[in-house]
Amino acid sequence: MLTGTTTSDDEPPTEADTADTGAPTALTAPFAPSPRGARFARRLAVRWMEDWGYPPESDASCAVALVVGELTANAVRHGHVPGHGCRIRLGLDEEAGLVRIEVCDAAAAKRPPAAPPPTCPDGESGRGLLLVDVLAVRWGWTPRRPVGKTVWAEVPTEPAT
Repeated sequence: MLTGTTTSDDEPPTEADTADTGAPTALTAPFAPSPRGARFARRLAVRWMEDWGYPPESDASCAVALVVGELTANAVRHGHVPGHGCRIRLGLDEEAGLVRIEVCDAAAAKRPPAAPPPTCPDGESGRGLLLVDVLAVRWGWTPRRPVGKTVWAEVPTEPAT
């Protein structure tokens, strides 16, 4: 079941997929293709994790926040197409002990590398996918219809409190 809710005037509507129990198992929201939008998406992910029982200071929430921050920053920096926004989706699979993070943008031609690129330790950038690779059990990308791509990562969780 999909529902749309707005939490404040600054936030876009959030869609939720719910389990038979009525609890959300996946949440989706648009975010602006800007640094502020990426920051919003990261904060929203932490709030969703807290709603699922993972406090902001938990390892799972911190790992999800870091991966969301990297993927949304990459979407803003490399995937922005004028006139198109970005979207974040988090899905909780309690049985598998995973949170699936999906970040959609409109730039289909700008694909992430198959593996994290080697970086210079003194470089100012280039570590984002390396961090994603370390924190996620797997990650990748898929084409998005009608336009764009979805970059995804699956981050392990510890038992919810």
